[in-house]
Amino acid sequence: MSATIGLIDYGSGNLRSVGKALEQVHASVRLVEKVEDLEGVSAMVLPGVGAFGDCVRQLKERGLWEPVGEWVRADRPFLGICLGYQMLFDSSEESPGVAGLGVFSGAVRRFRKAAELGLKVPHMGWNSLDLVNREGFWSGLPESVFVYFVHSYFPEPDDSSLVAAWCEHGERFAAAVTRGRLVATQFHPEKSQGIGLRLLENFVKSI
Repeated sequence: MSATIGLIDYGSGNLRSVGKALEQVHASVRLVEKVEDLEGVSAMVLPGVGAFGDCVRQLKERGLWEPVGEWVRADRPFLGICLGYQMLFDSSEESPGVAGLGVFSGAVRRFRKAAELGLKVPHMGWNSLDLVNREGFWSGLPESVFVYFVHSYFPEPDDSSLVAAWCEHGERFAAAVTRGRLVATQFHPEKSQGIGLRLLENFVKSI
C-alpha cells in the first residue's frame, strides 16, 4: 500500500489540479479539512492560490495553522506550492501585519524591478530554472527545465543556502527551497506538464 499524502484543503483554487496530478503519479491522496484528517498521513502538501492574508486566516479558522507548522518543524515530508511556499516565511508585503509560519527567516516581496523594466506583473507563464543541484526532488530532469509560474510576490530567504532553484523575472529570485524532507516551490508543478509530474513523482518516491 502506498503512503498517504495529506492535501491541505482550506479553499485554495488549485486544490483539485494538485490532487489529480499527484494521483497521476500513483499517490494515495487524502483531503485534509480538519486536524483529525491528518491521522495516518505520511506526507503533507500545502497548495495555495490567492492572497497571503486570506490563506493564513482560512488555515487558522480550520484549525490547521498550528498542525502545519508543527509538521514542518518536525521535518516530516512536506511540499509547499506557491502560497504554500510563501507562508513558510515571516511575512509578506501582500498582507502587512499578517505573520507567516516563520519556518524560514525572510519576507515575501513584490516584483518591483520587473515592473520598472516594463515586464508584466504578475509573472505568469513558462520560465526556466537555474537548479542548484539535480539530486532528490530534482533528479531525472532534462538539461533545460521550464516550469509554470503565476505570482506577483516571491520570498527572499535570509539564508541563501536554502535555495534549490533560481529564476529570473526582472531580477533573480528564489524559485524553490529545500531543507531536510521539505521542498517548496514558487512555480506550480501541477501546471508544469512532464517536468512537473516528474517532480511530483520524485516527491512521492521520497516518502
